[in-house]
Amino acid sequence: MSPAKRKEKKIYLELKDKGPQKTKKNFTFLYFILAFLGILILNTYLFTGEVKNIPYSEFKSLISEGKISEVIINTETIQGTYLKEDGTKGKFMTSRVDDSELVKDLMKHNIKFTGRHENKLVKAFFSWVLPFIIIILIWNFLFRRMGGAPTSVLSFGKSRGKIYGEDEIKITFNDVAGCDEAKEELKEIIEFLRNPSKFLELGARIPKGILLVGPPGTGKTLLAKAVAGEAKVPFFSMSGSDFVEMFVGVGAARVRDLFAQAQEKAPCIIFIDELDALGKARGLNPLSSHDEREQTLNQLLAEMDGFDTKKGVIIMGATNRPEILDPALLRPGRFDRHILVDRPDIKGREEILKVHIKNVKVDKSVDLKVIAARTPGFVGADLANLVNEAALLAARKGKNRVGMEEFEEAIDRVVAGLEKKRRVMSRKEKEIVAYHEAGHALMAELLETTDPVHKISIIPRGIAALGYTLQLPTEDRYLMTKKELLDRLCVLLAGRVAEEIVFGEISTGAQNDLARATDIAKSMVKEYGMSEKLGYVTFERERKPLFLDVAPNFSGKDYSEETAREIDNEIKRLINEAYEKVKKLLIQNKDVLEKVANTLLEKETLDGNELRALIRGEEDDKSKFGEAPNRSN
Repeated sequence: MSPAKRKEKKIYLELKDKGPQKTKKNFTFLYFILAFLGILILNTYLFTGEVKNIPYSEFKSLISEGKISEVIINTETIQGTYLKEDGTKGKFMTSRVDDSELVKDLMKHNIKFTGRHENKLVKAFFSWVLPFIIIILIWNFLFRRMGGAPTSVLSFGKSRGKIYGEDEIKITFNDVAGCDEAKEELKEIIEFLRNPSKFLELGARIPKGILLVGPPGTGKTLLAKAVAGEAKVPFFSMSGSDFVEMFVGVGAARVRDLFAQAQEKAPCIIFIDELDALGKARGLNPLSSHDEREQTLNQLLAEMDGFDTKKGVIIMGATNRPEILDPALLRPGRFDRHILVDRPDIKGREEILKVHIKNVKVDKSVDLKVIAARTPGFVGADLANLVNEAALLAARKGKNRVGMEEFEEAIDRVVAGLEKKRRVMSRKEKEIVAYHEAGHALMAELLETTDPVHKISIIPRGIAALGYTLQLPTEDRYLMTKKELLDRLCVLLAGRVAEEIVFGEISTGAQNDLARATDIAKSMVKEYGMSEKLGYVTFERERKPLFLDVAPNFSGKDYSEETAREIDNEIKRLINEAYEKVKKLLIQNKDVLEKVANTLLEKETLDGNELRALIRGEEDDKSKFGEAPNRSN
């Protein structure tokens, strides 16, 4: 495309994009009725005031009684002021009749009178036209304050997608990090949009639709914009919820209009964010069916079948709930290619941090590899928030650069919550929390397969955390063995066991630990087949979201009551065995437990190296701790 045509096309897109915002507001018949009533009220009460209509004979009687003070004679009416019975003045009006004696009577009783030729056009303007104009202006202002909501029924069917011109999107693949596999998959689409003849000459058919799936915050929307920025083609961006309205047929009309605009601007990209809001599987719940949403989905399916990919229209969708999408959307010929945008690994996290610190003044002491290693499970949005929190902390301290200390504090703030140093706790509560966290930390160091302790604190954080023990893995993990799960059970139970050993009673502080331990034991028995008694069978049939950490919907169990009883017994057995193991180890190392707890009470915070130094200081004999843990870094 020549530069002149490209510039002309960009101007057309800008005018097209701005056009709907300046559309003239149309008023229905109901609005005219309301405006007429408003004008009538204004004309009756505000412009004319309270006027008494009297017959002409009564008017003559008032003249003879001397109760008329002033008279204005018009061509058709006579108006004036008269004296009421209570002594106040009031206005009157009467119809004018042919009376030759009127002027003589007025002069006889010394009544001030004058004549006035009434301009009907001026009266009509101030009584009817001007109020009507004011009402229209107020109505127009209210609709603008409501966000420019269209008042014309026909405009509801127009697509609300935002159109970006070829050179408007400045995002490229250089701004996207941590998803190299997804970028490689999308380079083929970019090449097709740039040079479609290369594929068409070989008879290849480019995929019609590309579905980006992955957890929230991994950069699916950013990746779609980067594709448009690399290909230099128009980009139609719309959310799945923008299609469906309260009026039947509006969603389908918007789908038709969106695809019609895309065919005119081809080659281009249509991007539908949060596709699950529009493409949810039909018939999952007949009691809560939504005809309008299903009609919109049917229209989308029909449009995806109808358009020709040779024109260069690519549809991209993004969702974090692919399991609830309608199967008709995912079949070949519609969303052919599914690209996973997963959580980044340690190398990907380092690359994402490099992107986000470009505009941040960072100290030379900051090691991004260390930060990436200490943020397992973080997605791109989490890392962007982490860098921003560190910059805010540095600015709060009056520093001119962001140092490693701010990044460490920002990680604690994101993971554990806001620190609450001013919360007043009794000495007894502090001791319980200190021994509780010392139990977690000591057990994590004694067991072989657990993650090493990074930090221990008894400073309250977040909503309900009175203390925390932070463990960080030495490497990214994707599988866990049975021994690792059992050791994790021991670490979770160690806080409660430490309280019981030292104080002879237990507190409510272990509620979250017990819930997580129960979940692990339940998953080992019901999902992973790690119970020797029940065998290699899974009993977990509930449908869980793939990328969302939410509780599954309740569904009825498909096993007997006897099996359910055995499952409960196995769960209790795993937890009880872990409890006995933890109790035995902590009793053997009670002196180390007390030293760690006392140090925590004194310093309030310990890092992992300080903890291990404390343990080594008490370690006169290696057999004292049993077998030393062997962790490979």
